[in-house]
Amino acid sequence: MQAWVDFIKKQEELLGKDAVEKWLLCLKVVHFDSGNLYLEAKDSFQVLWFEEHIRPILKSQLLNNNFRPVKVHLTVGDSTAPQPSSKFSKKEKGSVHPPVHFFQDKLDSSMTLENFIAGEANQVVFRLFCELAGYNPETEKQEEPKTPLGTFNPIYLWGASGSGKTHLLMALAQAFKKRGLNALYARAETFTEHVVAAIRGSEMQSFRKAYRNADILLIDDVHVFARKDATQEEFFHTFNTLHTTGRQIILSSKCAPALLEEIEPRLVSRFEWGINVHFEKLDSADLRRVLGKRCEAFNFPLSEEVAGFLIESFPSSKSLNKAFEALVLRCHLESDARHKRNSRLIDIESAQRMLSDLCSLEKKAALSPEKIISVVSSIYGIRTEDLLGKSQAQECSLPRQIAMYLCRQDLKMPFQGIGQIFGRDHSTVMTSIKQIEKKIQTPDRELLATLSEIKSKIQLDH
Repeated sequence: MQAWVDFIKKQEELLGKDAVEKWLLCLKVVHFDSGNLYLEAKDSFQVLWFEEHIRPILKSQLLNNNFRPVKVHLTVGDSTAPQPSSKFSKKEKGSVHPPVHFFQDKLDSSMTLENFIAGEANQVVFRLFCELAGYNPETEKQEEPKTPLGTFNPIYLWGASGSGKTHLLMALAQAFKKRGLNALYARAETFTEHVVAAIRGSEMQSFRKAYRNADILLIDDVHVFARKDATQEEFFHTFNTLHTTGRQIILSSKCAPALLEEIEPRLVSRFEWGINVHFEKLDSADLRRVLGKRCEAFNFPLSEEVAGFLIESFPSSKSLNKAFEALVLRCHLESDARHKRNSRLIDIESAQRMLSDLCSLEKKAALSPEKIISVVSSIYGIRTEDLLGKSQAQECSLPRQIAMYLCRQDLKMPFQGIGQIFGRDHSTVMTSIKQIEKKIQTPDRELLATLSEIKSKIQLDH
């Protein structure tokens, strides 16, 4: 069907070639006519992605020669679309919904409390979770929980990406499961996908049963619920059901509840009912301990020089683990290619060569809104809290405008996205950026010198 081929080409421009190859090109065209297209997906995850990202745009972008929308019928697995000669009942003529499966997110077996490095700044928080799960970090053994479930409900854990929140939530889920409890871990993105699939497949009762029967519900990255009204509505009722029956809820996010954007106030207030705990990023000494644990687990020792290179190049536990695993894999691939296994420790030059692509990506990713805000604050000698605050004093408003301008210029962020970070609406952001642009064009020599200093410091810190 040429309309489908043209549609896919257009999506390559909008979504990128990788996304199209992963999610659209592998859809099997079972049958088509002038007004219908029957597709078959390989699994339910592909269906969920299609329903969320593609279904909403079909009516306007997938048209036949008469400029009428082509109706897409999507099935999963071994389902076969009806052939032209088939007799349709009224029910069959409607949309064909795939069976809905509410699969839990897979828990990483390596992400356990035994393998977790909390860091000095997070010891109190970590001990609270250990007491809740019945785990003694000193003996590394399970014991009777010192803090009963539901004592603090919900527990809202927040911190920057790479601080270890996902590891901790997965570790808790596995510890609870060992005690025979029905612990359900899900990313907020997965919860959203399940809501969408349940609505489209008329399976809301099954969805609610899956989530509301849990003894402990752990939801990772709840800030992802922003602007998703149906998801927030369902989570609100799921939260209430579990909370009123005394079952434990544990949530994680990138920011404190009060700083969540585009989340209903009634949900934010519930996130604040129990306790909010901040998780800080690990320092270099803690990262060295993380790396040591990974080396033991993989039986892959590293020299001090290579370990130092990894910690300096990948300053978060998330990126460090990813780089280490890539290094292990690539070392073994090179060894296998030479028909021998290296018995010596890998040298620094080989490590740098093997991880050059990840180092480049890390440097590119290092430039973030948080990085810009931190550098601008330090240059102007103010706290980041003041830069992000409500003060309209010149000592705060000018650095704030500069930070907004750099987020727009260097990160190509949308005005709304910048507004969410700075707690301003998009019109205020646009005005702030225009004011800086006007000063640059004037030109304001002092501002230009400051911008140069800020950019130099950002590049130096990379």
